[in-house]
Amino acid sequence: MVRGGFWRYFDFSLVGAMTILVIIGVTMIRSAIAGNIELTTTTPLVNRQIIFGVAGFVMLLVMAAIDYRVWGSLSLQLYIGIILVLLALNIIGGALFGSARWFQTALVNIQPSEFAKIVMILVMADFFSKRLHLMSDPKWTIRSFLMMMGITIWVLLQPNLSTSIVLIVLWFVLLWIAGLPLKHLIAYALTGIAAISISFPLLVQFGVLQEYQLRRITTFIAPDPNARYGDTYNIEQALISIGSGGLFGQGYGQGSQVQLRFLKVRWSDFIFSATAHELGFVGAFLIILLMAFVVYRCLWAARTAPDAYGALICYGVATLIAFQALVNLGVNLNMLPATGLTLPFLSYGGSSLVANMIAIGLVESVIMRRKMIES
Repeated sequence: MVRGGFWRYFDFSLVGAMTILVIIGVTMIRSAIAGNIELTTTTPLVNRQIIFGVAGFVMLLVMAAIDYRVWGSLSLQLYIGIILVLLALNIIGGALFGSARWFQTALVNIQPSEFAKIVMILVMADFFSKRLHLMSDPKWTIRSFLMMMGITIWVLLQPNLSTSIVLIVLWFVLLWIAGLPLKHLIAYALTGIAAISISFPLLVQFGVLQEYQLRRITTFIAPDPNARYGDTYNIEQALISIGSGGLFGQGYGQGSQVQLRFLKVRWSDFIFSATAHELGFVGAFLIILLMAFVVYRCLWAARTAPDAYGALICYGVATLIAFQALVNLGVNLNMLPATGLTLPFLSYGGSSLVANMIAIGLVESVIMRRKMIES
């Protein structure tokens, strides 16, 4: 635990930028569900997101107060624990619904795969930090790959392809940062692409790739110009929303695309389009600027971390936030196929919000320990 002077070492600029993003998210969720009776009465999304935000902030402070090196000593327990949770989810979901991504409780739905991302960062950071000078040996890369798949396979079987990709990206980036030679990195990447291409029919046959996911890919590559309400509808409405926002937007709570519900999933997957529609280029640019600042502070924390483990944690958190943000923005701008990945800190989703705030707490813990060592 921190011995006195807690707030003196706390990075308020990082948490401040994150908090502004959360506030913008809650504000836009409120506008997005306005007039939708089902969402405002039976499912009070705004109230839930505020509660999740408060809970996430508490968890952020707790994670910041705990010495991040504690998690390195608990790496095995964290790894086994998240696998057991994901395994239980797959067994229960398979028995009751055929598939499942959430544990449904009386109060909230918990999505374990969001917390699996945090565990992946901690476990891989611990593994690589102890083998920084050994990564040229393929056996360590293979071991890290098998460890990564030990978590990812259960997420993939939910099925949850988008989160599985995030977990693989986290492993790959941390592998590179840990010192894997570039030629090996390229060789592994090409091997992975070839393996996926060869096994593509099997992925479809065993349900790893669902029919709707295949439609998203084919629609992105070769969209049907005559489709009016098909797979291109959501993307078309997102582009219309962004394009019609102009410089300052149509006004908060006044955007026709949002208020008349032409834009679907506007409180989650397409909250960026809703923001650009009502708050314009200025609002959209503010979101991108704040997100970039959060990533920058995480990278700064990584570069100044007191040890390799802390640095890899911060690099992992920066990768997590940056990758999800870039993919979400890419989907909203029709630069990538629809994936279902939310925009960090803004999109509705309790598990996602809390997990991302826990990640920022880990970065704060690294920053504070560096400051304490310097002082």
